[in-house]
Amino acid sequence: MGFLTIYQDNYTDSTVISNRFIDEYMQAANDAQLKIYLYLIRMMRARLDTSIGDIADKFNYTEKDVVRALKYWERNALLVLDYDGQKNIVGIHLMDSGAPAPVPVHSAAATYPSVTAPFPSLAAPAHTAVSSAAHPAMGAAVPEQTQIQTLSAEKPNYTADQLRDFKANEETARLLFVAEQYLKKPLSASDMRTILFIMDKLGFSEDLTDYLIQYCVDRGKRDLRYIEKVAISWAEQGITTQKQAASLAGKYDKAVYEIMRALGKNNIPTETEVAYIDRWRKLYGFENDVILTACERTVLATDSHRFEYADSILTSWSKAGVHHKSDIKPLDENHRRSRVSRPAASTNKFNQFTQNEYDFDALEKEILSN
Repeated sequence: MGFLTIYQDNYTDSTVISNRFIDEYMQAANDAQLKIYLYLIRMMRARLDTSIGDIADKFNYTEKDVVRALKYWERNALLVLDYDGQKNIVGIHLMDSGAPAPVPVHSAAATYPSVTAPFPSLAAPAHTAVSSAAHPAMGAAVPEQTQIQTLSAEKPNYTADQLRDFKANEETARLLFVAEQYLKKPLSASDMRTILFIMDKLGFSEDLTDYLIQYCVDRGKRDLRYIEKVAISWAEQGITTQKQAASLAGKYDKAVYEIMRALGKNNIPTETEVAYIDRWRKLYGFENDVILTACERTVLATDSHRFEYADSILTSWSKAGVHHKSDIKPLDENHRRSRVSRPAASTNKFNQFTQNEYDFDALEKEILSN
């Protein structure tokens, strides 16, 4: 992923939020929009680079959540997005939130300075577009992610009267009751606004909304914010019926989500992530216990590039003839014996856990250099 250049007209060595922003913009913005905007200001003041992927990781959002928030602030004329020829976001021009709002323009006549991204351009879709050429460690080709049109509907600020009407409706009253049983709590006004948004703006039927909530709860997710993200993702993929949703949900089995969680990932798997997992399970033929062991070691070793790191471990094990979890212990023992002749290691207890026949530091350097 490329990095974004963030710049604005006037610079001061402090992070300042104008009263106009607080008075006119905060009330209508949702949590994600506020967090992302404030984070952009903080990064700009510190003259630090960032990327859509970094922002998504920072706040545990999807990349589409970040892009959607950026476009929200652009529509409110608090920033202007710069694009390359392929419509990828390469820069963000923060406007002065204390000044009268200009009309955002994307034309040759625009007065905003242009920007060239210092690294390869950052794509706007939800998932990083990766090919096997870009990631030689993948071996088998990884299909590039098709760009998905970002949903334009923003969540309205429904009034109390609208919520009462929604709750009083005979069809939705049953759904709200069922939702409370799934979520194991009474629905708050905010919860009902989310469900109303899913049915009103995303066009979900009662049956599809019912299935959506059940789908998320079955995966241990009872947070309406998470459920809303899944709903938006389905809407952007053209899901309009329970049958279509079931077909999409069946694309990944529970083992995939178990591996995702083991690597500290709570998002719906991207195509790139699924390609890695398929490689481990289908090409290498590893059972989940072997993969989860590699994931555990990866999490202990690094906070970033975890899929690449785990892939390096599992590739090493595959070459060493590992087929079952029991095959790993002899490799660890061989590695331990090979270290006996080396200079004495530090007495730091964190250096004492057994590792495999590879150097974690060398692996990480190789991953980061790709």
